[in-house]
Amino acid sequence: MESRGVISCILLSYFCLCCAEEVKLTVRGVTSIAKTDENFICATLDWWPETKCNYNQCPWGKAGILNLDLENKILANAIKAFSPLRIRIGGSLQDQVLYKVGTLAPKCPHFKRRDDGLFGFSKGCLDMNRWDLLNKLFNRTGARLTFGLNALTGRKKSKDDNSLMVGNWNPRNAYEFMKYTVSKGYKIDSYELGNELCGSGVAARIGAEQYGKDVIVLKRLVQKLYPNPATQPKVLGPAGFYDKQWFNTFLQTTGPNVVDGLTHHIYNLGAGVDPTLISKVQDPYFLDQIAETYREVSTSIKLFGPWSGAWVGEAGGAYNSGGKYVSHAFVDGFWYLDQLGMTSRFNHKVFCRQSLIGGNYGLLNTTTFVPNPDYYGALLWHRLMGTNVLSASHNGSPYLRVYSHCSKKTAGISLLLINMSNSTTFEVSVADDTNSYHQQYRDTNKREEYHLTPEDGNILSDVLLLNGTPLKLTESSDIPAMNPQLVDARLPIKVTPDSIVFATLPGFKAPACD
Repeated sequence: MESRGVISCILLSYFCLCCAEEVKLTVRGVTSIAKTDENFICATLDWWPETKCNYNQCPWGKAGILNLDLENKILANAIKAFSPLRIRIGGSLQDQVLYKVGTLAPKCPHFKRRDDGLFGFSKGCLDMNRWDLLNKLFNRTGARLTFGLNALTGRKKSKDDNSLMVGNWNPRNAYEFMKYTVSKGYKIDSYELGNELCGSGVAARIGAEQYGKDVIVLKRLVQKLYPNPATQPKVLGPAGFYDKQWFNTFLQTTGPNVVDGLTHHIYNLGAGVDPTLISKVQDPYFLDQIAETYREVSTSIKLFGPWSGAWVGEAGGAYNSGGKYVSHAFVDGFWYLDQLGMTSRFNHKVFCRQSLIGGNYGLLNTTTFVPNPDYYGALLWHRLMGTNVLSASHNGSPYLRVYSHCSKKTAGISLLLINMSNSTTFEVSVADDTNSYHQQYRDTNKREEYHLTPEDGNILSDVLLLNGTPLKLTESSDIPAMNPQLVDARLPIKVTPDSIVFATLPGFKAPACD
């Protein structure tokens, strides 16, 4: 009898692992609920030197702006595949960077370890030869560039508060750099002032009114150097963690049509060394907590800066270079793609990943430059998900996350479905609120599906399977073709445990997409 009971338990467990839950997904296509920028996907190139270390590891290697191999073919092909990729040059050390141009930077120091320096480093320098080489890469790959300027020049520490920086921003070195950039014909999509200096700051902080006045100065410099409104770079700020009162005061100080993008940072997973990190990225209830921040940022803009747009200017998930075993693995896609979907619903225009390469969270491997799973997830989003965001809801488990947009390049809609459950398969039937997605459309249209799963079912794998085939660079170091499988549109979308699915439904009639 005992052995029979054991066998029964095994069979019951096997049945549960194989069971499927039917889910009805309703997409409301009459009107869009939000809108993203055409180039929603963004990634940062950071200033960190090789000596940037956390938790007894130094994961940046030669990925920093000043020592990155700009001739690497994989790097160029990875950027080029987006046509274009939005790249932000910035990060913690940007407020330590001098520009070797004009008269204010006669010397060009390297970043060095220094206990009393910002983030533990001395000042560093960008010489114009390196800037030329960087722009050669950006021009060759068609990147759309955001440049983060040093916001601490001209300031000094407050006598009463060691973390508060006081005094007006001295824009002279930034102006000479921008002037050089214009003279060379280098294209800049946007300039951002400072990094994580708002609110309570990280290593230093600036008051909201002072910051607002400085951004007005930056706006005037941009208008002077780029008089043609059609090619004039946007002005972004404050590039830090959201503080309601600080952000509201900042927007009120800058006034109308100064800040084009209100940039805020998120590291909602905590420290990269956190042993519960892998659980957090699979917990929909935990991931939902950051939604309040997205909502409040959007509210601040609505009330005090309706001419601006909300941007996630930097997001690494876990801070201090990310999690060693998690942030580059398949499982990180649960956090990353879910945040892309969530922020787009809250009318965020851009989501900038920390980083393109470097740390444990780079879209590319620090040493080999080979794309990590999140790179391919980002590329599929960029290619499939259009700017108009649609409302999508279902009656199933919270471990099934679903986001819907108008398709980017075809008629119809595209879906992102994330199954965070390790045991349940979801069979998703799609309907619309106007009943225009008739059977005739299903009968005459094939659905395009992209199923993403980890190699050998190991969610800590850094090898990604697309429709069962590993994604690997070609012999010429090109990004591999990412073709969908065509599925009978009459069948439900099958989302297996621990998997991610993009699907395009060409027969779905959504008036918001016309």
